[in-house]
Amino acid sequence: MIFNGETLRVDRLSGGAARLVFDLGGSSVNKFNRATLEELRGAIAEVAQSGVQGLVFTSAKPAFIVGADITEFPAMFDAGGEQLRDWLEASNAIFNAIEDLPFPTVSAIDGFALGGGFELAVATDFRIATEHARVGFPEVKLGIVPGFGGTVRLPRLIGADNANEWIAGGEQIRAARAFKEGALDAIVAREQLLAGAEKLIQRAGAGELDYRAIRQRKNAPLRLSPIELQVACDSAKAMVAAKAGPNYPAPAAAVQLMHDAAGMARAEALRVEHDAFVKLAQGTVSRNLVRIFLNEQYLAGQAKKTAAAALKVEFAAVIGAGIMGGGIALQSALKGVPIAMKDIAQEGLDQGMGEARKQLEKRFAQGRIDAGRMAETLGRIEPTLDWGCLGRPDIVIEAVVEDAAVKRDVLAEVERQVAAETIITSNTSTISIDELATGLERPENFCGMHFFNPVPVMPLVEVIRGAKSGEAAVATTVAYAKALGKTPIVVNNCPGFLVNRILFPYFGAFAALLRDGADFRSVDRVMEAFGWPMGPAHLLDVVGIDTAVHCQRVLAAGYARMAADYQGAPELLHRNGDLGQKSGAGFYRYVPGKRGRPEKSERDDIEALLAPGRSGNKQFDDQEIRDRMMVAMCLEAARCLEDGVVASAVEVDMGLVLGIGFPAFRGGALRHIDSMGLARFCALADRYAALGSLYYPTEKMRIMAERGGTFYPPADASVDPSLESGP
Repeated sequence: MIFNGETLRVDRLSGGAARLVFDLGGSSVNKFNRATLEELRGAIAEVAQSGVQGLVFTSAKPAFIVGADITEFPAMFDAGGEQLRDWLEASNAIFNAIEDLPFPTVSAIDGFALGGGFELAVATDFRIATEHARVGFPEVKLGIVPGFGGTVRLPRLIGADNANEWIAGGEQIRAARAFKEGALDAIVAREQLLAGAEKLIQRAGAGELDYRAIRQRKNAPLRLSPIELQVACDSAKAMVAAKAGPNYPAPAAAVQLMHDAAGMARAEALRVEHDAFVKLAQGTVSRNLVRIFLNEQYLAGQAKKTAAAALKVEFAAVIGAGIMGGGIALQSALKGVPIAMKDIAQEGLDQGMGEARKQLEKRFAQGRIDAGRMAETLGRIEPTLDWGCLGRPDIVIEAVVEDAAVKRDVLAEVERQVAAETIITSNTSTISIDELATGLERPENFCGMHFFNPVPVMPLVEVIRGAKSGEAAVATTVAYAKALGKTPIVVNNCPGFLVNRILFPYFGAFAALLRDGADFRSVDRVMEAFGWPMGPAHLLDVVGIDTAVHCQRVLAAGYARMAADYQGAPELLHRNGDLGQKSGAGFYRYVPGKRGRPEKSERDDIEALLAPGRSGNKQFDDQEIRDRMMVAMCLEAARCLEDGVVASAVEVDMGLVLGIGFPAFRGGALRHIDSMGLARFCALADRYAALGSLYYPTEKMRIMAERGGTFYPPADASVDPSLESGP
């Protein structure tokens, strides 16, 4: 044994080489935390003096190294640019030492080698992997760039065009593509991984493979003419502008720094990389995206805890087919859980199966599944008109029309048909779970399971806990949502639950802007520039004007502040029979495009239709539009946390990010308030107090503002995002 630490060890192999094995204690994955980097520094110093003929880097875990330890980022980023640069320089000294070892080195990769993990791999001379390997640099998704030499070494290994795409895109790259583009030197069977790595060491030692030439290429300026370099940079910037947009600066920064460092040797190029990393890490976008990542980890941990009490789900059923039921059935079948899809009409079943086939065909066209997987998935869906299918399910999702009386009748019939222990859920977006439970004999087996449309795309599921919902019902529903690949958030019952309760004040603010003279197209433009995937008018058209009007009435009945004393634009469209995309016209007109997707265009008659709801003619600037829209939404988010609808600020913000596309780079509604400061936010809300109680900060918010409180703690105080609101 050459080195034996808490996170890695180095032993000698029989052929004369050594093997460094990453094995981070107390973790299911390897990651570069401070302890691992410090031990790696010591191990490399020891092995350099050990007299071995080569070094193989490998892992004792299913994955190689998943990257840096992101839980350390908030405090590190807050420490200041000088300390951050010191950390980068110290870490890169380790990677440089690996690249400069007096013998050949190989990374033997199985599973994920991402971020810092793949930066280690490109610092070694050779890379051998299994077909299961996934490699890449996802740093731009955290608002930063690679900081351990990835932008320096990768272009010199695989070329500027490929490196621009890999690093600015932030995607995981499959082994076959990585081999084709030169990032891997060989692909072998899993059982041959170590032997294959040793063989590369032997061949390099024998002079068959020139590892010194590889090092020279990685340490030297990039071999491109100025014109070729500029073309590669301009092409990549065009790609970035189209995909990332203006609100995510890291992809463009990555392209620019690779361009700027192309003519430099390693030491100078690394300094350019460090400059870019430090600048991005100290910006709000990276801080918010890192927090989103940590929030996702927190939600996964909470779901795991909740699901511990779950009953096993081996067969499911969805009651009510159509597009929603078909989407739920498809998701269950895709994830290997057979499901019955029950409807009262063949037309509904046909629509549901048609939706499933359409989604599968899309995946097939994209190369994500093959014909065999399509047939296998469809075979797991059992369309039926017969109630007899309910003798087998472990969980049932009711997904019929959003009408309380209809749902109660259907749920009561479901309960009569299923076994006593079967969990029953309702896919409702607004109707009280307690109200729906009134007709059930076993309400402890019942809770809400609110999917977002389209089901195969939207990652969030709200699991709604009613007053009588038992732990097994909630736990089983959470576990099933996880099995479907969704992110479940447990929400306490209230009108609108979490996401819709927060969304509809945003829609209310939109309707009031139109009433006061704003043009809906301008509002859409401003909110899309803010970062929303679509503006409120377009979103209402997608949701369905009829659905929105219904939800608004339910919420107005539950919360007086959401009731309007005027007829807003959605009601006027609804009265005219314009339901949005589903009817071909709403705020905009829609016609099927070349790929069958609805394409938005202007309506000639829209001004006349909306005129009866307009009582003002004020000209709004962009800032006032943003303020009126976001203040109403953010205040309701704070009220949800105060009311205990969910347990933490994390769940509030992630519900909005995952459920309705709140701009991730802004971190969520409560994170957005924190970034402004509560005192400033409350003062801004007070400017619009004349608009009504949607704009009134709560008393608790004012106390928090006076005391300098935040919804999230300072990064250097805690990286645990199980965060409670409070003064």
